[in-house]
Amino acid sequence: MKKVIVIFALFACVAIVFAQQQQQQGQQQQVQPQRPPSWNPASTEWYYPAPPKVQPGRTIGQPPSDAIILFDGTNLDKWESSRAVTERGQRPESAPWKIVDGEMRIVPGSGGIQTKEYFGDCQLHIEFKSPPAENYHGQNRGNSGIFLQNTYEVQVLDGDNNPTYVNGMVGSIYKQSAPLVDPYTKNGEWQVYDIYWKAPVFNGAGELVSPALITVVLNGVLIQNNYILKGHTPYTGLPVYTPHGRLPLSLQDHGTEVAFRNIWIRHL
Repeated sequence: MKKVIVIFALFACVAIVFAQQQQQQGQQQQVQPQRPPSWNPASTEWYYPAPPKVQPGRTIGQPPSDAIILFDGTNLDKWESSRAVTERGQRPESAPWKIVDGEMRIVPGSGGIQTKEYFGDCQLHIEFKSPPAENYHGQNRGNSGIFLQNTYEVQVLDGDNNPTYVNGMVGSIYKQSAPLVDPYTKNGEWQVYDIYWKAPVFNGAGELVSPALITVVLNGVLIQNNYILKGHTPYTGLPVYTPHGRLPLSLQDHGTEVAFRNIWIRHL
């Protein structure tokens, strides 16, 4: 009887060991990496539609062939007054700013201007020059603003030894985001903005689907890197989103004779 028990126990041990070996082999087979499928390189290539051909500007800052020229130093035909039309059916007033030596200059107190054309996603190039500092300082020196879709402000300000709150300095997304660095040069010198704008998207119920996104380059230096806006850019209060579609680009009259030149824009 003892022999039978010993033999039975031996068989049981062998069975357990065999089962463990089978389990280990199964686990090893499961963790073996699968070989990638054999791809033909052509299966991940496409040739149509081809991007349209665009001729770049001959020099840095000059408009490419598909740009809309908003100001070339000769006239204000692309612009109109930003002042609200009070009577139904009344046409907006002409842009009240002046042209001096090929520059578009703010006439302080005349109000802002806006484009006649409406824009959404866009690439904008614009150059500005601060007027003499005189006795002005902070937000009162060389102040203007570039408003994407009439709503979201990139600050224009004299940044030459002119301290102010950093989310309102030149290159800021006004009251939301200070610039990463300060590449402003000198008062009286032309400053160059290149702005890349992704407009906010709203659904049919007026709900925000995706927020606005902006990248800003000043004088060839990246100062806003894909910043996600929290809403509009108010002087007082917190930013909020209000549903809208395409809207004009506008420039602010803040009481100083800031000059602009070489303004062009591309739909994206």
